[in-house]
Amino acid sequence: MRSHDRGHVERVVRLARYIAAREGADVEVVEAAAELHDLARGEAGHARRGAERAREILRARGHPEEFIERVVHCIEAHSFSEGVEPRTLEAKVLSDADKLDAIGAIGVARAFLYSGENGRSLEETLLHFERKLLALHERLHTATARELAAPRARFLREFYRRLVEELGFPGGRGDWGDAEGERVQ
Repeated sequence: MRSHDRGHVERVVRLARYIAAREGADVEVVEAAAELHDLARGEAGHARRGAERAREILRARGHPEEFIERVVHCIEAHSFSEGVEPRTLEAKVLSDADKLDAIGAIGVARAFLYSGENGRSLEETLLHFERKLLALHERLHTATARELAAPRARFLREFYRRLVEELGFPGGRGDWGDAEGERVQ
């Protein structure tokens, strides 16, 4: 199991399909984008590179150019870190579905899998929670995703709070040292 494995893609497809149906988005575009959204995961600029590969795959499958470009935009705009704003409802749905899989119990599990895959320390993982995961629910675009995110965000905050408490870092970020004993800011 890896943090961005087939299971992640399948969960994003299910979430995206559910959100799309409730928000009135084009489910076919959303499903295709969700299925292909992490094609280039692990590469720099994975959303852009994945979108380029998706364009080739969809052309080979014979999809019309208008459909392809809608899917490509969804993939380009899904990534939190790449900063492309979703311009369409379908892109917002994919972005939301991907973020939902990064919070809650699944998000906690994936965060620690990712940390193990990339050699992050426990403290570095906690910083990832603070810098990204704890705020993801605030960056959701659709009402359906916000509704789904509420209990996941509560769980994530509580898990983080308990972990920090058990580690003896009552003030959160900045209360522990890095590997050399310096305070992490």
